[in-house]
Amino acid sequence: MENISHESKQNHNHKDQDHCCHDNSTHHSNGHEHEGHSHEQGNKKMIGILVVSALIYGTAMIMDGRIADSIVIILYLMATALSGYSTFLRGIRNLFKLKFNIDTLMTIALVGAISIGEWKEATLVAILFGLNELLEGLGMEKAKRSMETLLKIAPKEATKVDDIGQEIVVPIASLQIGDRVIVKPGEQIPSDGIVVSGRSSVNEAAITGESLPVEKKEGESVLGGSLNNDGLLHIRIDKAYKNSSLAKILHLVQEAQATKTPTELFINKFAKYYTPFIMAVAGLVILIPPLLLQGSWNEWLYQGLAVLIVGCPCALILSSPIAIVAGITRSARNGILIKGGAYLELLGKIDTLAFDKTGTLTKGEPHVEQTIVYDEQRLYAVAGAIEKSSTHPLAKAIMKEISRIGASIKDADDVKAISGRGIVATVEGIKYWVGNEQSMSHLTLSDPVLSAINELKDAGLTLVLVADEKEVLGMFGITDEIRAESKAVIAELHRTGIRHTVMLTGDHRLTAEKVAKAVGVSDYYGGLLPEDKVAKIKELAKQGVVGMIGDGINDAPALASAQLGIAMGKGTDSAIETADIVLMQDHLGKLPSAVKVARQVNRIIRFNIGVAMGLKLLALLLTIPGWLTLWVAILSDMGATIFVTLVSLTILIQKKP
Repeated sequence: MENISHESKQNHNHKDQDHCCHDNSTHHSNGHEHEGHSHEQGNKKMIGILVVSALIYGTAMIMDGRIADSIVIILYLMATALSGYSTFLRGIRNLFKLKFNIDTLMTIALVGAISIGEWKEATLVAILFGLNELLEGLGMEKAKRSMETLLKIAPKEATKVDDIGQEIVVPIASLQIGDRVIVKPGEQIPSDGIVVSGRSSVNEAAITGESLPVEKKEGESVLGGSLNNDGLLHIRIDKAYKNSSLAKILHLVQEAQATKTPTELFINKFAKYYTPFIMAVAGLVILIPPLLLQGSWNEWLYQGLAVLIVGCPCALILSSPIAIVAGITRSARNGILIKGGAYLELLGKIDTLAFDKTGTLTKGEPHVEQTIVYDEQRLYAVAGAIEKSSTHPLAKAIMKEISRIGASIKDADDVKAISGRGIVATVEGIKYWVGNEQSMSHLTLSDPVLSAINELKDAGLTLVLVADEKEVLGMFGITDEIRAESKAVIAELHRTGIRHTVMLTGDHRLTAEKVAKAVGVSDYYGGLLPEDKVAKIKELAKQGVVGMIGDGINDAPALASAQLGIAMGKGTDSAIETADIVLMQDHLGKLPSAVKVARQVNRIIRFNIGVAMGLKLLALLLTIPGWLTLWVAILSDMGATIFVTLVSLTILIQKKP
């Protein structure tokens, strides 16, 4: 499995997709409007041809016995030629090239039926095969066209503010980095940028799959393609549209639809040998009964032609691609970017998920979890005075806590930072120390203080002490805040069949243990360097299919070494480029649904293959008593194809939460 994964990673951009069943049923739509129109026109033309053919066929059946046989035969031949000419031409070309595929089988069957005078059946074969071909194309197009909801939200124009302050409407392709645009209520944000002025709620559902709007104000980033709900926003463009999050999503989803999964590659390889095998079986059905069992040549030639039609591997070949495209599309609509069918298939087989801690299971933002106070009057005032000008994450956490309790803050003088230890400053003429326990070397710590320090450290907290020249005023126990959804997500993943969840972190073992217990992962490993994470991923991969989830920046080596790399974080460039799957949200909430969809896709593919092969085997068994007819053959082939197509499209059905 690891080999398959790595091979698919190397080839996920490969676009040279083999035709599924028929040349005109599986052209790839890449989102461009003119391609959509060409598909629509092709389908309309095919429908027109089939309607005319069916009318001629009906007329011939009604007039049979009432007019000259030669006219009835001409009518049947006209209907056959109209609906079957494209198949016949492709089949003849393939025969000359000794290329044996579905078109070759159908051409031989048509010629054979006509040669033994089965005009009515030959015409029905041509019409139903044409209908089959049309339905295959419509099924695949339905799966691909479901992406239109995403494609339609791509903005076309933007209101740009020029150097002299005038507003001009320009195509989004002309926007440059640094340009300023105005986005009015109800308009789409043209590209990724920063809010320069204004305040509004923004709907980012097209990008992240999140239905709830997000409040945006000055200085905050916005994503191209998201919808401005109610306020006027002035935005500075940070990326040209072609490099925006939305453009990358559209491009990667379209590329993903062109890739082949290991299952598809196997089916195509199987079909390559299966078709000549069916031709050989048909030959034996035609020859053995007349030669060895005194059977009628006409009867067994008819049976052999029916075997050819039953043997068409249409349903088998379509059992996978429509399901894969539907799965990728549904995930994209939920803000889950899957870069190829191979990764979707692998996600459905995954049994071990490894998580980075910081920024993935936790918010990556320190917060004060526990405070021990010895001098309440001075602790918050002094800590606030010294920390308010600091940009250190721990200082920000302390300031957030002081703000929460509403303590007053004084001013500090002579502030000096001691690298790796803390800060020394003067507040109202008194010297104070703020930092870790090493920065308190001027004090002899009492037993109660030492006991409190050890208690907080055992709880996996990072300590910040506040002291004057004589005593400790109090201490803050700080930790990285666990994401609210992490515990529920891990539990849901276990319910979906992920047997092993592992947390990998560079943090201290006690901190790792605390977070691991809180979120409910199966195992955890602390104190890991980046290369240690890679080694641990490789070790886990020996026991099953492993996915690694991180933020796509500092976890790049581990993401790359896992069989499946999953990044999160609203589509940052590094996340999109590093991982095989990107959660466009900044949380793990959508991960279980991605796994469920992937497992559903794999289940449906297995079911489709079973149905396709089962129906063919059942029809072929009818040749033993001589009950197989061309009518039964074409109906079983078409029925299997329609069935697997409809079953695959059920993946697009999404229950509202």
